[in-house]
Amino acid sequence: MYMVLLGPPGAGKGTQAKKIEETYHIPQVSTGDIIRLAIQSKTEWGKKAEEYVRSGELVPDDVVIGIIKERLAQDTNKKGFMLDGFPRNLKQAETLEKILKELGIELNVVLYFDVDRNEVVQRLSARRICEQCQIPYNMVSKPPKKDEICDVCGSRVIQRPDDRPEVILNRLETYEKQTKPLIDFYDKKGLLKVILSYGLIDDVFQEVQKVLGPFRG
Repeated sequence: MYMVLLGPPGAGKGTQAKKIEETYHIPQVSTGDIIRLAIQSKTEWGKKAEEYVRSGELVPDDVVIGIIKERLAQDTNKKGFMLDGFPRNLKQAETLEKILKELGIELNVVLYFDVDRNEVVQRLSARRICEQCQIPYNMVSKPPKKDEICDVCGSRVIQRPDDRPEVILNRLETYEKQTKPLIDFYDKKGLLKVILSYGLIDDVFQEVQKVLGPFRG
């Protein structure tokens, strides 16, 4: 099964991807993770990506695409994969089509995790992380036992700069400009399936399973 995961920041794509991976044994191909791995492994594309990362610039499309193509060609992806974080725009989506055609692969489904903007702001602004051991918390669903103190190491629990409401709204605006057009792109191809990403994690996953049922080998 070959799929793409779409949705705004805070829609729960990462959480659902882990559950899909455990249930269907399909590897999650997260753009951020594979870029970091390529840099650590010092591949040719990884070296190029590192130059941009070190200077604080966004890794350009051609380098991201090179790393993605390299990863998708690996034997571990022969039975399927989930693309999370790619494509982010129409240019990347069109390039992905060419890459998959070269590899003899066709997408089965594109899952779009739909969630209200206010819900996203509420979810992300509630996130916290231990500044020492990086254990994640959520002030609504998983708060530390002592206010602003990590349960594990006793260090301070902080809010990351990109989880502040004003930053979240900027991220959502960027998403809507660049990534939302992909919804129409994949809908016209008959690949798009909308998952309402509200409520309990397990309830959302039940909806995912209903969609993926016909594709399960």
